[in-house]
Parts: sequence; structure tokens; C-alpha cells
Amino acid sequence: MPEIFRIFGLRFFFYSDEHLPIHVHVKNGAGEAKFEIATDEIILKQSWGMKSKDLKMAEKLIQQHQDLIIDHWIKYFNN
Repeated sequence: MPEIFRIFGLRFFFYSDEHLPIHVHVKNGAGEAKFEIATDEIILKQSWGMKSKDLKMAEKLIQQHQDLIIDHWIKYFNN
């Protein structure tokens, strides 16, 4: 599974058999979440066991690194 980055105990990654729309998985010791990256917003699609504060932090980091995530997605899945 391609890892994009790790920060503040959160790991941001894709699974190797992903599908559109562009999305990213976030995992920490407590659980995992899936965020869709839409044109003008980040949408929490699913969450398993992650605390609210961790979800908010993950969403903020996805917003800050949205271009990096999209770039990784395109490079990985278009090859």
C-alpha cells in the first residue's frame, strides 16, 4: 500500500487497488478513516475508531497537503 506521508501519529496512504473518486486513508493507533478529495472540499466518507480530534487533524492535514495527495494518486494509478 503506497504511503504518502506520516505526521503527528497519523499515516496517510492508499490501498494498491483503489478506485475513483480520489480519496485517502488515514490510520493511527485507534482506528482508520477514509476521506474523499472533492474539487472544493474534503469529505469524511467512513471512520472506524478514530477520535473526533484526530479526524479534525487529519482533515486539516489533507487540506494542507491536497496537491501532494492528488499528485501521488495520479502518479501511482496512472502507471
